[in-house]
This record gives sequence, structure tokens and C-alpha cells, in this order.
Amino acid sequence: MTVLDAEAPARPAGPVSASLTYARRSLLKIKHVPEQLGDVIGIPILFTLLFTYLFGGAVSGSTHDYLQYLLPGTLALAVVFVTIYSGVTLNRDLTTGAFDRFRSMPNWRPAPIVGALIGDVGRYLLAAGLVLGLGFLMGYRAHGGVLGVLFAVGLVVLFASALSWAWTTLGLLLRTPTAVMNLGFVILFPVTFVSNVFVAPDTMPGWLRNVAEANPISHLVTAARDLMDGTPAGHQAILVIGTAAVLIAVFAPLTTLLYQRRE
Repeated sequence: MTVLDAEAPARPAGPVSASLTYARRSLLKIKHVPEQLGDVIGIPILFTLLFTYLFGGAVSGSTHDYLQYLLPGTLALAVVFVTIYSGVTLNRDLTTGAFDRFRSMPNWRPAPIVGALIGDVGRYLLAAGLVLGLGFLMGYRAHGGVLGVLFAVGLVVLFASALSWAWTTLGLLLRTPTAVMNLGFVILFPVTFVSNVFVAPDTMPGWLRNVAEANPISHLVTAARDLMDGTPAGHQAILVIGTAAVLIAVFAPLTTLLYQRRE
């Protein structure tokens, strides 16, 4: 007797394999639409050149001395600003219906979001590489050596990856990609500029100095400076890692909850 077996239903892809598949999709989007890298390339170059030559002479007396202070800050600043595009990309996929197709596939539900965030690490590394490459061409010297630079980049990318969860939450709450981008810049500009990226907090008025010293961006920049200068960065690095853990603990579940409610 011949029995036609019913086709077995497709088994859902596991969390790791599904997330890596969507990470590959994110990277392929960059390959096929390279113009979306315009901001990733433009922001680091603009920040490094503009602030070095605009403020260098006034702040430190020479652009070379100021570059030694500024570059770790622009490294953090450029990568942090690029994180906004995690929320923008998610919102765009939602508005175009791409996530409706993803939900119909037999895979781990959060995989499209997790995979996209993994793929975004490529953007962060590109932005960091551009800042460092340009800085070295302009005369920056990393006294912490290659390891110091690598640890600084790793810490910045870790913080950026955690912060990107906040933008995915906004991407699910707001209606358009433009709204996500605009609100992201409105939030980041004061947060990053009231920090120690451009000037030391002890040059600020007392109340503003307290805000700048408590700013997580200041902790990130200080840790990056210490690592690249070859000085101990343990306390600041711990604060950065702790902040990253809090961001993930708050916004990853919130993003997942909002995403599931859209189903």
C-alpha cells in the first residue's frame, strides 16, 4: 500500500541562525544600495575636520594638541549618531510591509530586529574606521598602541549596540522614518554636546559641569581617551558597560513587546 505522506511543516529557524540570516540581509542592503552609507561616511569626516580646525586653535592653542583630545570624542560621537539609523531602518521596514512578510516565516520572532542590529555593527565599525583613519592622517598619535585603539573601538561599539535598542523602540512607536530621525537628532545633540567630547567639563559653569560629568557619553569618551592614551580606564569602562547593560535591560524587552503587539 502506497501512502502519500503529508509534507512536514517547516521547522522554525533557531534564534542564532535566524538572526544571522537577517544580519546578512542588512549587510546586503548596504551592498546593493551603497548611497545609504552617505551619512555613515559623512558624519565622521564632518565632525573630525570641522571641530578640529574650527575649535582647535581657540581651545588648545593648536589644532594638533586639540586633535589629541578631540579624536576619541569624535570616535564616540560619530558612532553614537549612526545608531539612529537602527530605528529609521526598522520603521522603514514596517511602513513598507517587509516585517509583515517576516512574521509569516517560520523563524524566531525577534530575529528580524536582532539580526538588523547585528548587521548595524558593520556601520559602526565603518564609522569608527573612518574617524581613526582620518585622525591618523591628521597627526593623531595613539600612545596606547594598537590594543588600546581596539579596546576603545570595542567599547564604543558595545555602547552603540546597546543604545540602538532605544532607537528600535522609537522606530516602533513613531509613524515615519523621518520622525524617528528627527527625534533622534533632537535627543542626541544636547546629550552629546553637553559632555566632554569637545571641552573639559571643568571649563563649564558649575551646574552644567555636573550634568556633563554625569553624562554617560562623557564616561564613554573618557574611557576611550584613557584606552587610546595608554592610561588605566577600568572605572570608566565599568560605568560604560553598566550603562550598556541597563539600556539593553530596559529597551530590548520593550522593543520585543511593541513588536509582538503589532502582530
